[in-house]
Amino acid sequence: MPVKMLREFFLLESAGGILLVIAAAVALFISNSPLEHYYHDTLNAPVIIQIGNFSIDKHLHHWVNDGLMAIFFLLVSLEIKREVLDGQLSSKAQISLPAIAALGGLLFPALIYITLNWGNSTTMQGWAIPAATDIAFALGVLTLLGSRVPESLKLTLVSIAIFDDLAAIVIIAIFYTETLSVYPLGGAFLCILALLALNKRRISELSPYMVVGTLLWVCVLKSGLHATLAGVIVAMFTPHKSKDAAEPAPLYRLEHGLHLWVAFLILPLFALANAGVSLKGLSIDFFTEPLTLGVGVGLLFGKQIGVMLFTYIGVVFKLCSLPTGIRWSQYYGLALLAGIGFTMSLFIGELAFDDDKLQILARLGVITGSLASGIFGYFTLRITSPKQAVR
Repeated sequence: MPVKMLREFFLLESAGGILLVIAAAVALFISNSPLEHYYHDTLNAPVIIQIGNFSIDKHLHHWVNDGLMAIFFLLVSLEIKREVLDGQLSSKAQISLPAIAALGGLLFPALIYITLNWGNSTTMQGWAIPAATDIAFALGVLTLLGSRVPESLKLTLVSIAIFDDLAAIVIIAIFYTETLSVYPLGGAFLCILALLALNKRRISELSPYMVVGTLLWVCVLKSGLHATLAGVIVAMFTPHKSKDAAEPAPLYRLEHGLHLWVAFLILPLFALANAGVSLKGLSIDFFTEPLTLGVGVGLLFGKQIGVMLFTYIGVVFKLCSLPTGIRWSQYYGLALLAGIGFTMSLFIGELAFDDDKLQILARLGVITGSLASGIFGYFTLRITSPKQAVR
């Protein structure tokens, strides 16, 4: 990827991360103000699309989580595909470090959560909540450090986050799927065949993929699978090469077109809809609940332990190596920032629990764990990095 594109990507993601923080803060403020009931009434407002006897009847909150987040997953999957085919994950040497680090960053938070919630079958459903990294939020923190942080460190963080997102997609598909409905699954299969045909014919227009993708989303939504998986499937069949060598491939055009909408609209809306936690009646007992501790401790300590330990083992056994010019002290700052799980962690929390109290406890854990990881990661990198990093 050209240097100019890299800089544009980081600027966009970083600005989106800052907007994400603002949206979360606004949600917290509104949830603890006289406007609280308007906030919840708006999120619970029914939004119905009906054609004849067919209808999709969801609350606005579900439209955000099932609809808009499908677009987010589409973008994430496009990024993963591009990086694997042409980018930072296209060779064994490039893929080994983030893959090993992400594996450790997935296992240790989950183990901490499971240990703290062992014996409670209900809260155990949230074991995957602290396993994710929020790329936009983390890059927003890195932006505050300016030239102190070299781009190689940013690329490593992005690569680890990509593997985290890929793991989250697999986890959602396997562990958070409801009872399946046969006929919508059949419709989804036909949509996949249509996408395959478009791909094989190397159709470069994006509109056919979007039309079929929308139909696929409806079928997946009605099938019992989580609707966001439709975005993953569309990305799989979006061509990464164009018939005309002079024109950008559909994958690159779609990814570029979605970035702005996802960073500056979809993710802030998601934060606004999901970060609202009422602090009324909140006591210290809420923070000592096994669920809250499992999420918060998993993000803050599980992530850094898993990323650092697995990376160290990988380096010792020569399975991977640190990026050129990066010291272990700086890499530790990156490991701390990997504990910012905000968007994906909140999303998995919504899937894991139906009970309002459990969702509040999960959100408290996500917010406190992510906030602490961001603060400690920022100051660690500020202390360990020179004022003018080599770029």
